[in-house]
Amino acid sequence: MSKETPFGTGGGVGRLVAAARNSWQGLKLAWRLEAAFRQELWLVALLLPVALGLPLTAIERVLLIGSLLLVLIVELLNSAVEAVVDRVSLDYHELSGRAKDIGSAAVLITLLLAALTWGLVLWPFVRAWLA
Repeated sequence: MSKETPFGTGGGVGRLVAAARNSWQGLKLAWRLEAAFRQELWLVALLLPVALGLPLTAIERVLLIGSLLLVLIVELLNSAVEAVVDRVSLDYHELSGRAKDIGSAAVLITLLLAALTWGLVLWPFVRAWLA
């Protein structure tokens, strides 16, 4: 079987260790270089205790926490797309702009999904508080 890339790490435990190291490096880079990722991580840090502290069902808790993690995942993917586009060229090109705008739109939709999820799950608490 031929390798598709010279950067492979083989298999087994060594591959898992290398993958974990690369993933940790990616998270550190996102924290250091991506302001949006830092902002969204602070949002997760603020809302995670709320999701864990409220009397919710397991499904509701998973929906709240999952929607927050999905925002981080999509932001990481958007940042990766932007980095690749910038690597190819810093000159403006319609397709480069399109790729970046579509990635940004994906983040926006994910943020809206998270807001909708939190709103629907927390609505009974808000309604009871207002009554």
